[in-house]
Amino acid sequence: MGLAVVFSGQGMQHPQMLPWLDERRVADMPGWRKALEDPAWAARNANAQPLLTGLALAAWQDLAPLLPRPEAVAGYSVGELAAFAVAGVFEPSTAQALAVQRAAAMDRCPPGGLVAVTGLAPDAIAALCTTTGCHVAIENGFDTVVLGGPHASLAAMRAQAEVSGAHCTPLRVEVSSHTPAMQPAADAFATLLADLTLRAPTLPLFSNACGERLWNAPQAADALAAQIARTVRWATCMDQIQARRATCVLEIGPGGALARLWNQRHPGVQARSVDEFRSVAAVADWVARQIG
Repeated sequence: MGLAVVFSGQGMQHPQMLPWLDERRVADMPGWRKALEDPAWAARNANAQPLLTGLALAAWQDLAPLLPRPEAVAGYSVGELAAFAVAGVFEPSTAQALAVQRAAAMDRCPPGGLVAVTGLAPDAIAALCTTTGCHVAIENGFDTVVLGGPHASLAAMRAQAEVSGAHCTPLRVEVSSHTPAMQPAADAFATLLADLTLRAPTLPLFSNACGERLWNAPQAADALAAQIARTVRWATCMDQIQARRATCVLEIGPGGALARLWNQRHPGVQARSVDEFRSVAAVADWVARQIG
């Protein structure tokens, strides 16, 4: 098929991310690299979501002239804002404004958090959620999920999971994204989107709320709002992209978590993150070698 592009979510941001990107071009947030040295600042939705959206869009603006047209596009959590802009659903400036509004809507919901859990089968995860009141926020694979809930519930879940041999990693977020606790934010965001004129995607665009391709503007609006309070089906999303016979996958954003998940699930097709490279030219060279 060709190039698939996926946009990172929140939680992996760090001061040295995308070292080749000019700090001054990102999200009207001067000094953000220095600011990210403060973990509390980095975890705040009002900072992280606009920053990551601006980072992704600035990176794509640098990369796009050097890369082939993507044959599949998807975003992970807040990464969908950049993905939808790249796919032509709305302008980059709209994505940036929506990132601010999305963060504000989520911050009006009860506090909570997210914890990545690996090493437990789905039935064990379901039992943990039943006993602790947590919810599956993100499905990354058979034994790789992210659970969300209030802090007390997450603490109880971690204690039980680790006794069972699971590995638990708290994420840098302050709310239980993609769980029912976020429904007021999803409703508020749907209202915001209803006032915008959205376009049908001009690139094959996949929703992380259902894992399916989005064909028109109403589908795009519904999916973008729904994912705030609904489980992210990232494993399904990866499978749908792979079904299009991707030649390589490029993650736009910090940390490389999506590239690692892809390589674990579909090792026959190589994925890398732009955060691994020292220059735009090096990214373009890698993609060119994969596409042949």
